Amino acid sequence: MTAIDVQALGAERGVRLAQVADAIAGRRILVVGIVAAVWVSIVALSVPRGLPIHTGLEAWCYWSASLAAPYANSDWTLPGQYVYSPAFLQAVSPLTALPWPLYVAVWTGLLFGALRLITGRRWFVLGVIVASMELLGGNISLFLALAIVAGFRYPSAWAFVLLTKITPGVGLLWFVVRGEWRSLAIALGTTAAIVAVSYALMPSAWPEWFDVLRSSVGKDGTWAAVPIPFVARLPFAIAIIVWGARTNRRWTVVVGSMLALPALWYGSLSMLLGVIPLWRNEDEPPRPSAASVTPGAPAA
Repeated sequence: MTAIDVQALGAERGVRLAQVADAIAGRRILVVGIVAAVWVSIVALSVPRGLPIHTGLEAWCYWSASLAAPYANSDWTLPGQYVYSPAFLQAVSPLTALPWPLYVAVWTGLLFGALRLITGRRWFVLGVIVASMELLGGNISLFLALAIVAGFRYPSAWAFVLLTKITPGVGLLWFVVRGEWRSLAIALGTTAAIVAVSYALMPSAWPEWFDVLRSSVGKDGTWAAVPIPFVARLPFAIAIIVWGARTNRRWTVVVGSMLALPALWYGSLSMLLGVIPLWRNEDEPPRPSAASVTPGAPAA
């Protein structure tokens, strides 16, 4: 091959690389444009503007709740009701102090951020489509999915699940079945520590929350939820998680936790996006529990 041929080959490769770079840049611009358009639409059509089409209905629940009287509106089958723990309201209070347009803009941005962390770049656009109802409503299903995914490495993330929707915490059976007691202790210990601090700051709110929970027993959602009662879904949720723990399928925790939601809203199906980052772990060898390691033998 002559020097001229080498130069020609190098130039051809350079052109191809430039074309690939242009394609990638164009795709990124398109994705950013789509996200920006959705974000602006959500902010523009959000609740307080009195438009016939509303967005941010769930986000409104958190913004409108007051630290002074968090459960003044707490019938969770009605719009605009706050039913999560006092700790959650305390955590988001710096955001809820913002004016509504700024709050809903930031909240929606956080949802997009959680979605990006869950799906990665490759599946992000698909994630926007699948999670469109959650993005429009501002519910916390994407945060739940992210907490469950992160909970395998950082078990303290389960505190978010236990202090909001509660029942998806059945996913902690993963640690029980596998004998991962340290991870379980971290998850429960972190939750207990947050409850202790929150109770010290708002002691009267916690008994009120327990009353809200008691009054919500037996309510399975509205027309916006999958019409399968919680008591019918729970055994399947437990079975899936136990099977997954025994066969080292982490994605089953996302599926089981979703099935164990108090009400399976149609938008909550977006939690299934949490399967994406966990699926690749299916072929990893199971981590032995402390009880299964012979004393003096190295752990695999």
